[in-house]
Amino acid sequence: MNIGIIGLGFMGMTHFEAANSVKAAKVHAISTRDPKKQKGNWSSIQGNFGPRGSKDVDLSDVKIYSDYQELLKDPEIDLVDICLPIPQHEKVAIEALNAGKHVLVEKPVTVEVAAAQRMSKAAEKAGKHLMVAHVLPFFPEFRFLAECLRQKKYGELQALNIRRIISPPKWLNLPDDLASLGGFGIDLHIHDNHFISATCGMPDKVFSIGKLEAGYVNHTQTNYVYDKGPAITCVSGAIAASGLEFAHGFQAFFDEATIEFDAGTYGKEWVVNRPLTVLTKTGRIQTPTLKGGSEWYSAFAEEMKAAAQALKTGEVSPDLSIVHAVNGLKLCHAEQKSIETGKIVSVK
Repeated sequence: MNIGIIGLGFMGMTHFEAANSVKAAKVHAISTRDPKKQKGNWSSIQGNFGPRGSKDVDLSDVKIYSDYQELLKDPEIDLVDICLPIPQHEKVAIEALNAGKHVLVEKPVTVEVAAAQRMSKAAEKAGKHLMVAHVLPFFPEFRFLAECLRQKKYGELQALNIRRIISPPKWLNLPDDLASLGGFGIDLHIHDNHFISATCGMPDKVFSIGKLEAGYVNHTQTNYVYDKGPAITCVSGAIAASGLEFAHGFQAFFDEATIEFDAGTYGKEWVVNRPLTVLTKTGRIQTPTLKGGSEWYSAFAEEMKAAAQALKTGEVSPDLSIVHAVNGLKLCHAEQKSIETGKIVSVK
């Protein structure tokens, strides 16, 4: 799978490193307007995990385009990987699809449901895959949970509680940047909503309480209402103190077992409060061996493997499906409406 990456910020760098670690993938080209990055000096790139970019990235085997339109014309590229700011996703994705390329676009697919649906229709018309890079299901602990849900390894799910919390990122210009992000109720929390749709199915309704900032969801506590199904809740937002930069985890209650995981960055240190643990009805406590590598980009490498598999077989993993990406976005908007009105909101 020859990949052309458009956009070379932190996610572009992450996808570059991840793809280069996958045998079924090769970064054939990148597109960036930054002259230093074109020459392999990526030292200006820094995210909220992983290392800072290197000063001497080897790009000797990579085509460099300053204009992404030229990348789209490259006949050797199979998959265009869009790692641009969210407001540019729709335009560039549709252009790539119209150019006859399969597309992987960073999450969220966009911030407006109508725009996401236009992208989906463009993919159908072009006869190409439009995949959305929701990486959460590829992290080992969440991958284990997803497999348990889909395979009913411990019976039916009775209840699920998910947690995803950050402190407001210092590199953002807040509140001005909230519009392009869709607020943290989309940019952060869509991870949870996508995961729920892809593994548990779309709920019928949501009821949320939370906090808004500049008209966008900054924190939500949501109940997902199924006519017939499990009790699912989530707490997600960006109101934590700076000492808690990031935290996520879950409690899943199945017929035959309870599964727990909890970890986060406390005072700059990654702390696993509870490693993935299975507690069975018989009283046994197990810590399963998890799939996946130990590199900082390993979950993204698993994501790239799934994209390569989709191109090979023609079948897109539900974890990369545009359907669940759009469902996750619909849930985010329904939650905002519920917070604003204080009412239960239908999502179908």
